[in-house]
Amino acid sequence: MKIGIIGLPQTGKKELFELLTHHKVSEKDIASGKPVKGFAEIRDPRFDVFVNMYKPEKEARPRIDMELLPKLEKDSISKGEIFKDIDDLDAICHVVRAFKDDSIYHMNGSVDPKRDIDFVNSELILNDLMFIEKRLERLEKDVKKTNDKTAVKERELLTRLKSHLDKELPLRLVELNIEEKKMLSSYPFITLKEMIIVLNISEDDLKNSSLIETFMAACRPLKIDVMPVSAKIESEIAKLESEKERKEFLISLGIEEPAIDILTRLCLKALSLISFFTVGQDEVKQWLVRRGALAPEATGVIHSDIEKGFIRAELIKYNDLITLGSEEKVKEAGKFCLKGKDYAVEDGDILNFRFNV
Repeated sequence: MKIGIIGLPQTGKKELFELLTHHKVSEKDIASGKPVKGFAEIRDPRFDVFVNMYKPEKEARPRIDMELLPKLEKDSISKGEIFKDIDDLDAICHVVRAFKDDSIYHMNGSVDPKRDIDFVNSELILNDLMFIEKRLERLEKDVKKTNDKTAVKERELLTRLKSHLDKELPLRLVELNIEEKKMLSSYPFITLKEMIIVLNISEDDLKNSSLIETFMAACRPLKIDVMPVSAKIESEIAKLESEKERKEFLISLGIEEPAIDILTRLCLKALSLISFFTVGQDEVKQWLVRRGALAPEATGVIHSDIEKGFIRAELIKYNDLITLGSEEKVKEAGKFCLKGKDYAVEDGDILNFRFNV
């Protein structure tokens, strides 16, 4: 699964991609006009707690695929090429400029994050609307010729979606049943995808909670998560050599952790992924699995043979381990659990699987 970074020119999206992936984007990458690929390591404070607790020989954080898409400009929008790239994504991270800097031009002549968000959202909605209109034209002909029941159902669904898009609302807000989701699975609907908006702010706005709350309130009804990032500050943090220096710098700014770390976890939410952990002195590892997955499916993330031979899952809850201090004390307190095939894994679970191959 992958998440793509999009945005208008000069928003800081390339800098954000480099911070997330530690992949330096070259002039050749940009000139290619194709998505730049990389991966982001998930930075989760719970993982660090386990490493400090178990002092493992090995440690392994999870990673997600990231893509930096070509900049959204009038040419790329009119040609429609950018939408093909977006269609290939599982979720979208839209970087929006909210910082003011007279030395960096803005394509519209001024910094106005709301205008830019509305513009991009409208273009994505328009792309979906154009597809539906073309598809409905074909369906009308098919229905007249054959009166095929499947075509009739699809026409009814697409007509409902068109009515929704006509109201300038994204398709992710539409409630769809299993049959309808299956019907739409092969179609390139962009506004069905989850979206994160990253407001690239200046250092002066780091503590401006009212700015962020305003955008959160506006985007929440559209099912869009919003978070602030100062790419300039995050770059300065990344350049510091030691963890001690980074922590001191964050404290001086009144920040608990780098925003870039929080963003990686927000990307997981957009991809409908949660984390579970396997821990011990040999290795601490964080695994990703789809939200709602049952225990056998979680074992399949580790190895397909374990999924086939699944017997049970030994479960410790994160909060119980942290509160009580050790696995032994968790067991003494009666908090150690055994779960079967019908257990739905929850975010933060510490699991050990019993299996027979």
